[in-house]
Amino acid sequence: MTEFKNTERELHLFRLRLSVVGLFVFICFGLLFTRFLWLQGYKYSHYAAQAEDNRISVVPVVPNRGLIVDRNGVVLARNFSAYTLELTPSKIKGNLDAVIDELATVVEIQPKDRRRFRRQMDESKNFESLPIRTRLTDEEVARFTAQRYRFPGVDIQARLFRQYPLGSVASHVIGFIGRINQRESEKIDEMEDAANYNGTHYIGKEGVEKSYESKLHGNTGYEEVEVSASGRAVRTLSRTGATPGSNLILSIDIELQKVVEQAFGDRRGALIAIEPSTGDILAYVSMPTFDPNLFVEGIDQQNWDELNNSPDRPLINRPLSGSYPPGSTYKPFMALAALELGKRTPANAIRDPGYFFLGNHKFRDDKEGGHGTVDMYKSIVHSCDTYYYILANEMGVDVMHDFMKPFGFGQLTGIDLEHERRGLLPSTEWKRTAYKRPEQKKWYAGETISLGIGQGYNSFTPLQLAHATAILANNGVVMKPHLVKIIEDGGTRERTLTVPKESYRINLKQEHVDFIKNAMVGVTREGTGAKAFANAGYVSAGKTGTAQVIAIKKNEKYDAKKIDERHRDHALYTAFAPADKPRIAIAIIVENGGFGAAAAAPIVRKAMDYYLLGKKDKGDASKDKVPVEKLDIADTRPVAELKAAEESDGGPRPGAETLGNKD
Repeated sequence: MTEFKNTERELHLFRLRLSVVGLFVFICFGLLFTRFLWLQGYKYSHYAAQAEDNRISVVPVVPNRGLIVDRNGVVLARNFSAYTLELTPSKIKGNLDAVIDELATVVEIQPKDRRRFRRQMDESKNFESLPIRTRLTDEEVARFTAQRYRFPGVDIQARLFRQYPLGSVASHVIGFIGRINQRESEKIDEMEDAANYNGTHYIGKEGVEKSYESKLHGNTGYEEVEVSASGRAVRTLSRTGATPGSNLILSIDIELQKVVEQAFGDRRGALIAIEPSTGDILAYVSMPTFDPNLFVEGIDQQNWDELNNSPDRPLINRPLSGSYPPGSTYKPFMALAALELGKRTPANAIRDPGYFFLGNHKFRDDKEGGHGTVDMYKSIVHSCDTYYYILANEMGVDVMHDFMKPFGFGQLTGIDLEHERRGLLPSTEWKRTAYKRPEQKKWYAGETISLGIGQGYNSFTPLQLAHATAILANNGVVMKPHLVKIIEDGGTRERTLTVPKESYRINLKQEHVDFIKNAMVGVTREGTGAKAFANAGYVSAGKTGTAQVIAIKKNEKYDAKKIDERHRDHALYTAFAPADKPRIAIAIIVENGGFGAAAAAPIVRKAMDYYLLGKKDKGDASKDKVPVEKLDIADTRPVAELKAAEESDGGPRPGAETLGNKD
């Protein structure tokens, strides 16, 4: 049977299907066109910028950190370039430890490198590039470069590293830099010039590296770099150069610093030498020292344990943070106070039986039987304690406090280092605020007596003692002590003095100052310091001192042989020279050294012999062969020329017995 098709119906269906397909295609093209208009019109700016960002990268140009040199141009902190192997954890696919293991087959990676990397990763943001190996050799760089394709997220970077060429010499002055940790990063983000630290991974952690961080850092530059799809730089399109950090010219004489550090040997203590007329710190010694190079890339656990757990506490900045009784070095200032306040004349004398009684408390002089008849000159030259017991009792604690305060005792000197300790210059007001219980707030008469010989509550830093000695040597003119003498701008090379003028003057009668100075000269000629300064080629003024570490029982004599070494008395000495026109003033403490004349004064003699006469011990010559790099700083002349060109409740109680100072 023959079937007839309905041609007209088939044609209608075909047209319908064609219309649907056509409409569908039209809608699709409409959607594509709409999307095209959206992308190329409304979102053009956004995607154009994004595309440009994929092609052009803005890279910070980290400035060269400023150099640190001594007053004669010897380089103490410098920069050198080297290659580092760095990982960016956020870009590494797979297990990070496995990648490091594989990387170790190409470049040597030691366990300490892994530990340091892990510590830095814990302290940093995970998208940061972190070094796992520093100071790669050319061979290691070539070996990794050939296999770089195997390690996405790992790259070689050329970076500047900080180096301290003289190692441990003056380490507490210079300090060190270290990698920025999370806490420091947050602090930087809050700074007004936070953008200036883009690309910076290291900042000053201690010493002048920290206190002058903003000067040493410089100004960050930027460059636009065209990069490939893999993120590798192809070419530089534009560049705004970085401004190097300022150079710091210290007041330190590094050769004098070496002489003193070598003279200390294995002993603990501190010495500060100051130029009285300028406040320049010529030597700043804290013993023992440490090597700041250990900290730059992160100190390893073994070295950290050795430094941190050492009973000698090498990380303590003793001149700045150590606080000690001044002992008999306080007596010249007490005598000056007596003259200025009219409590004594030079001729006024006492009869010293070898002790002083206040109530039923006996304050003993170190010399059994006493010094006989003692006037002011003899009280200083032979360090008579009884003279100053009586004087302190007459003056009272508040009078002493008010006189000593302008000399900087118990006050912040304002030195250009952080974490300076204030020390303690006692007064009745201090005690009222320092203690809670009513009986503790009261000032007892017996507490005043020991203050006269630099004991009791008196507690000062070696820096304060040196500062006060420099003020006395400078006839009451106060110059702020400082370690950085000149700042040389990294861009313009313009030089600026850090302390261009005096801070203030203490109103003193010159005749009184001259008398005290003369008595201190007597100390080095006929008194407690005579042996140490015999046959010196200059006239110096000085004062020996000792400071008790622990109390001695009643009726018991001090015997160093029966006392643990770390409980023995501290040895102190203060001095300036030449006596008529002082160029150097020194304060020293040798911890547990015993008598100031025996332990401290000989070190001061060596320092002055070198600074004033250029003398060095023959034994020191062999230690002085470390090659040094020097910069030409011809304009680093004396400051005068540069100016012209441009807690404790330990007071004695009734029935107790107090020992005198042993000088």
